[in-house]
Amino acid sequence: MNHHTQVGIIGAGPAGLLLSQLLHQEGIRSVVLENRTRERVESRQRAGLLEQNTVDRLQQAGASDRLDREGLVHDGVILSYNGQRHRIDLAQLTDGSRVTIYAQTEVVKDLIRLRLDADSQQNSTQRSTAQSILFEAEAKRIDGLETPAPTIHYTQNGEKHTLTCDFVAGCDGFHGISRASIPSELTKVYDKVYPYCWLGILAKVPPSTHELIYAYHERGFALHSMRSSEISRLYVQCNVADRLEDWPDERIWSELQIRLGSTGWVLAEGPILEKTITPMRSFVSEPMQHGRLFLAGDSAHIVPPTGAKGLNMAVADTGHLFDALMTWYREGSRADLDTYTEGCMRRVWRVQEFSNFMTELLHHNPERTPFDAHLQASRFNQLITSQAASALVAENYVGLAAKQSAEATT
Repeated sequence: MNHHTQVGIIGAGPAGLLLSQLLHQEGIRSVVLENRTRERVESRQRAGLLEQNTVDRLQQAGASDRLDREGLVHDGVILSYNGQRHRIDLAQLTDGSRVTIYAQTEVVKDLIRLRLDADSQQNSTQRSTAQSILFEAEAKRIDGLETPAPTIHYTQNGEKHTLTCDFVAGCDGFHGISRASIPSELTKVYDKVYPYCWLGILAKVPPSTHELIYAYHERGFALHSMRSSEISRLYVQCNVADRLEDWPDERIWSELQIRLGSTGWVLAEGPILEKTITPMRSFVSEPMQHGRLFLAGDSAHIVPPTGAKGLNMAVADTGHLFDALMTWYREGSRADLDTYTEGCMRRVWRVQEFSNFMTELLHHNPERTPFDAHLQASRFNQLITSQAASALVAENYVGLAAKQSAEATT
């Protein structure tokens, strides 16, 4: 089957789905190709902290009904260094900006529901069977990126199909085909792999804290987060060679008790629902565009999860791309599309630096020297004693304002 749309989107993660919804609101047609099933897409556990900018974009997309009702708004965040805690008052230090705890899984569910509901309403009116999201549709290659009508070749149910479009949005993650469709001789890659991993758990127990706790300990990093008022999300630093079987439940809770421990505070334990091990990596590939292909999210960059920026970076890219596409469709101007990479990269590198700072501040690096250890302690002491240092962390944590992002590397 051969069919056409205005914007072909590869990947039904937050970036691809949000772009599709934003375009739909402006009357621009799109088709999202996703190689997994709907059930798989809606069950993947990912980040759960939303910057104010991300909340604003979801509200703009009409995708915030549940978020507004169920999201847990946080005014502060707690950093701990060997049991010594320091609260950073986000709202006070950023003129009222906050973060919201709402799982990426729920964001994806909300966006899928909106897109499929819109399909249903449109099809009932027009007696059509058009679909804006095609699940189990695997993009194989993209042709004609330097022509006015690029073509995505994909398979679904064992059959080959083509989708022609005005533009292609590559939102298919680190392992997708989109980034690989940019000629290698035009691409620059910057990469850093950290010598430790995160072991993350979902536990059926109410959170033991009202705000996130990021903890450095000589035994390794730990984080206490949450998914809801009944589900806790916790992490412990582990070795790169560790396997899940190396971490029985008893060992996980024991390490969390030690690393998060503080006088007068109790960590509640409960049944562990899920365990995962996440490598720690920083990655940037540029340019984020070629011809009529534009990358967004993990297809172009990855950050270590310490700063909670992965989902938020994807949404920021999506916002840039949506605005640029609307300039094209409304005014016929490619000006914003031509500078898409430049506009995104200003924010990407600022966020990379912040994520790297948080990662190196809070982890026990097995390769560090005694000199490095003293520098690490000094950096944490500066946060405790300097309001300016705390304000800088707060500004980055809640998300850069548009003006800050634009000036970050100029």
